Amino acid sequence: MIRNLLNDKPTKLFVIFTSFFVANALIAECIGGKLFSLEQVFGLTPHKFSLFGESGLSYTLTAGVLLWPLEFVMTDIVNEYFGPKAVRRISYIAVALISYAFIMFLVAMSVPADSWWLGSKAADGIPNMQTAFTSIFGQGMWIILGSLTAFLVSQIVDVTVFHRIKKRTGDKHVWLRATGSTVVSQLVDSFIVLFIAFKLGNNWSWQRVLAICMVNYSYKFVLAVALTPLIYLLEHQIERYLGHDVAKKMKAAAMGKEHPYEDPITND
Repeated sequence: MIRNLLNDKPTKLFVIFTSFFVANALIAECIGGKLFSLEQVFGLTPHKFSLFGESGLSYTLTAGVLLWPLEFVMTDIVNEYFGPKAVRRISYIAVALISYAFIMFLVAMSVPADSWWLGSKAADGIPNMQTAFTSIFGQGMWIILGSLTAFLVSQIVDVTVFHRIKKRTGDKHVWLRATGSTVVSQLVDSFIVLFIAFKLGNNWSWQRVLAICMVNYSYKFVLAVALTPLIYLLEHQIERYLGHDVAKKMKAAAMGKEHPYEDPITND
């Protein structure tokens, strides 16, 4: 039974997708405490601008945005072949494991530090390793709550929009349902995380929340469009791996249509 399960190509794909999805989300959360200048990545001088009356804005982004767009690409792929129930399941798994990781970070920060370790990097300009460790892993609770809530809600929005578009377009216009669902869910994600983390948690003004939300969203919007060819590439590789007939049955099953893919173990 186990051998049949492990040799089943759709099952192996789902395990790979779930593993990447969870790992990518956890890494994005861990590196999210670093801010970087998008302009400087391209060798440009940061340009300050105003939006909604909020001045001094620039494309300063959290390092987490380097990875989050891949989550939405993976969401669309899983949605296409395994359906919304599978997306919700891996989203819940990701949130549970990220929450577990942050609890373990808290435990690690709380245990007494060895005296030798505290000053072990003083020569490198880090006089207190405990302070450095806490600064990296000790994100504020409002940020953690905002990020996890935004992630979960945006995943549900992505699934809903994706399937509504697919019901109208069928198997055509992959770019429309993939990009359309992503640009809507990314807007929801950008707003919720800022609202919870900084409006509720730090009493930011509405204009500041909206201004920074639109700055972050404009980056995510452009990236969502730019990553559209990746959807086609992944679908092409998946269909080569599964075979056209199996892929077609899986897509039909994902939409709740007849002739679903038959599991090799249960035949249902």
